[in-house]
Amino acid sequence: MNDLVLGIDFGTQSLKVGVYTIEGNLVCTASASYPTFHRKNGYSEQDANDWWSALQKALISVKLMINPKLIKGISICATSSTVVLTDESLKPLALAQCWMDQRATEEEEEINSNQHFQVENHLLFSGKKTSIEWMTTKSLWLKKHHDLTGKRIVEQIDWINFQLTGELVASKCNASCKWNYVDRLEGFSESFFKEIGLEGITKHWPSKVLSVGEQVGTITPNAAEYLGLEVGVPVFQGGIDAHIGMIGSGALEPGQLSMITGTSFVHLMHHDKPVFNDSLWGPYDSPLLDGHWLLEGGQLSCGSIISWFLQEFYGHRTDKEEIYKELEIEINKMEPGCDGLIVLDSWKGNRTPYKTPYATGSFVGLTLSHNKFHIYRAILEAIAFGTRNVIQTMNDYSIPVERIIAGGGGTHNHYWMQIISDVIGLPISIPSDIETGSKGAAIIASHGLGFYSNLKEASKYMVKMEKTYYPDVEKTKKYDELFEVYIHLNKVLFPIMKKLKNGGDDQSVQHT
Repeated sequence: MNDLVLGIDFGTQSLKVGVYTIEGNLVCTASASYPTFHRKNGYSEQDANDWWSALQKALISVKLMINPKLIKGISICATSSTVVLTDESLKPLALAQCWMDQRATEEEEEINSNQHFQVENHLLFSGKKTSIEWMTTKSLWLKKHHDLTGKRIVEQIDWINFQLTGELVASKCNASCKWNYVDRLEGFSESFFKEIGLEGITKHWPSKVLSVGEQVGTITPNAAEYLGLEVGVPVFQGGIDAHIGMIGSGALEPGQLSMITGTSFVHLMHHDKPVFNDSLWGPYDSPLLDGHWLLEGGQLSCGSIISWFLQEFYGHRTDKEEIYKELEIEINKMEPGCDGLIVLDSWKGNRTPYKTPYATGSFVGLTLSHNKFHIYRAILEAIAFGTRNVIQTMNDYSIPVERIIAGGGGTHNHYWMQIISDVIGLPISIPSDIETGSKGAAIIASHGLGFYSNLKEASKYMVKMEKTYYPDVEKTKKYDELFEVYIHLNKVLFPIMKKLKNGGDDQSVQHT
């Protein structure tokens, strides 16, 4: 207890902080939320100052449980790419564009349709495409709509690290996976940026890129006073929340799929060689561990669909625990397939394997005999089908998935985890600390302080497994047939969804 580390995880809807011993034992945890503003044309925004005040609120709770003087190292992870336009002093000039923001549709298409050899060669390392979510695409949108003179474009993690230390640096994790930074192509390629209309963009980004685990700086007097931390505590570079979750779940070896469950799902796995494809994301060049290629799949809408369901059908109730008990009892009475009801899960677009921002959600087979419980179970199954689609895509490229390790808030829903295991036909292991983002950040801090020689060693000793879900073979056979229907519906309905989405103009503003 004389040496504690603090891991901070900035998620989509809230942040979580965890204080751990250097052996990996959780001492205390706290959280605080902040709003997201959803507007027309796919805008999804947050106020960066809300992140900072939420961190203060969470650390006030921590101070009631431990002496902050015991915290010897800190690291953070955050959503990506959640992008902030600031002035030179890092004061935000506009609301931050969340990772799910979809305003840059034209910019995504513009980059991906560029057939210059330099562009095609560079995009080989990102799944042969860029994404509407990424820093590169959002920066192109900002360049078109703002005068960037005297301005900075930074990610959420960069802005928070600056508030903590006064140092402006980028994470190699974020840069490799979202900024088109390729280690073996000498990092950022100015010729690539020139070809896609971003000449000189790196002048507006952090000029220094640090590997995960390198020291960013130390807590400044101002940050210490505001947050109740000690001046001079070292802060070590983290990265993308889901990717740091690989460290926090112990899923670092090839064949081990890290599945981070939350607002979205992220599926990550190291591979011993680069696999170039246009359905997965990557291969990213050593974003976490030197010499390890990272492949990525994901689903944009997961926990957010469940949140929608709860709001629409149970918004008048506050007893969430009782609601989930009621739902589990009712859906347990149903057979796989929900009496002919199938939901498509791409409510905010499809990340893998179709890579389209135009996909939306859909209910197929809905009848007057269905009720809210059928809808709930069909949503759980839909997200499970989306995960199976990612895994099947990996298998199609001769990438074997031997073990799944899941973390994040979705693992609280035990029945959901069992459905996913049944649908994909593989066991799912759950670590004892399911908040793998904050745990991974704490592991990084322990390594940064010198208690472990490398991140693999630190993860191995600090992560323990708690539970494993095993598939019901008979249910998996039933889901095999339903999965084929799910795939067929995606192919048939996506063109219709694109047409409908282009014709919509929703003016409403929602706060979540």
